Amino acid sequence: MDDDLYKDLYAEGLLSDESFAKTIQKHPSLFSVHREIKTILYLGVALLTAGLGTLIYQNIDSIGHTFVLLLIALISAGCFAYCFKNKLPFSTEKVRSPNSSFDYILLLASISFLVFTGYLQYEYNVFGSHYGMATFIPMVVLFFIAYYFDHLGILSMAIANLAVWMGVSVTPKQLLLNHDFDSEKIIYTYLLLGVLLIAAAYSTEHFNFKKHFKFSYQHYGVHVAYISLLAGYFHFYQFPAALVWMVGIGLLSFIIYMDAFKNKSFYFLLLVVLYSYVAVSSLMVRAFIAINDISALYLMLMYFIGSGIALIFLLINLNKKLKAA
Repeated sequence: MDDDLYKDLYAEGLLSDESFAKTIQKHPSLFSVHREIKTILYLGVALLTAGLGTLIYQNIDSIGHTFVLLLIALISAGCFAYCFKNKLPFSTEKVRSPNSSFDYILLLASISFLVFTGYLQYEYNVFGSHYGMATFIPMVVLFFIAYYFDHLGILSMAIANLAVWMGVSVTPKQLLLNHDFDSEKIIYTYLLLGVLLIAAAYSTEHFNFKKHFKFSYQHYGVHVAYISLLAGYFHFYQFPAALVWMVGIGLLSFIIYMDAFKNKSFYFLLLVVLYSYVAVSSLMVRAFIAINDISALYLMLMYFIGSGIALIFLLINLNKKLKAA
């Protein structure tokens, strides 16, 4: 419970002006344990999975791999059976969980499925050298589960698997073995991933299909796209190629900036400012280095001090402007 509840009651005429003022004054903010309990339950599922994994690992010689796989499969199948039996009807809008334990059972089912798939590949090499298939199948299943059961946590897992699948699919085996990720192919791949995720975010809103998934898609997409563009700038350091990547950063910043004001999201506005600051600062540092003089060092220090202060005032003003919009 928070101030929004009081405001809703006041807006509906259930609280008088006097009662509303007294309530806000007496209870400026009430502490809710809802998120804390959800966090503890999610942590409990993770700890249970980790504990079972540790127990199995320490006794694998006496238990046997086949028994372990069967046990993991039974846990996953049992949890999925419960979820399919108790789920609410599918809707393109947000669907609430049928009970308080449903989300955590579904999460345990999904994690168990991922463990089963990974264990199967690691121990029996089912997919051979086709590492992309070992990540593609779990990715498809997780996206289906996320949409079918309307679960944001599993959607995040699916997006992470999409990133892994795209990275593994385009990365040569030798490059993986040498841990050499300074590759144009990887930069382009993850830039494409960022663009796809941002496009998916806007599509969910435009077509009104699970539009509450927008934040998850946009959150990952913006980070991946910005990091890829910055990586491209540092990789293609010579002009005019470097300038193209800076233009890409500017274009992305404009798109996210307009969307942030449209949806009154200070979080994405903050990301635009911070990533743009990194981009601009990299250009400034490059200019200072080109001077090749001790005075450049002092100019650089003055720039970071001045720009840091300006950045704080900019964020404060943007926050005020966002609230007034």
